[in-house]
Amino acid sequence: MKQEEDRIHSLVRREKGELLAKNELVSRSVIRLLIRDAIEAMEKAYAPYSHFKVGSALLTIKQKVYTGCNVENAAYSPSNCAERTAFFKAISEGEKDFAAIAIVGGKDGILQDYCPPCGVCRQVMREFVDPRKFLVIVAKSEEDYLVYFLEELLPISFGPDYIE
Repeated sequence: MKQEEDRIHSLVRREKGELLAKNELVSRSVIRLLIRDAIEAMEKAYAPYSHFKVGSALLTIKQKVYTGCNVENAAYSPSNCAERTAFFKAISEGEKDFAAIAIVGGKDGILQDYCPPCGVCRQVMREFVDPRKFLVIVAKSEEDYLVYFLEELLPISFGPDYIE
């Protein structure tokens, strides 16, 4: 069992989008497609207050993609991030097994830097994925991205396994 976990957890993050893996569920071409979908989703963002538009594309194990964008609200706390929008759409359609999410964002929808998920989104992801296997892709473009395991972005996390 340990060898199987090591094999699944054998992705190595590299700069500028290089991804090496024994398990090619999320290949470089799939990553580029997810980033493209996230960019398209970002264009639908409703961000009249911050003007910071975010898009995401969530990949299921069965290779289905659910997109999300941020939706702001004048009262701020009812706002919803792109990542949570994608997860909630997928969950509401009965999806339970996820492989990766690509996230893009920028002021006025201009991609200038990587857009990591906020703490609330990281915790929502943790509810539904194995943080040692789930990939979080933050991108400036289809060619310029970084890949992390959720575990790297949310170390020592609290999840459903603690209360089962």
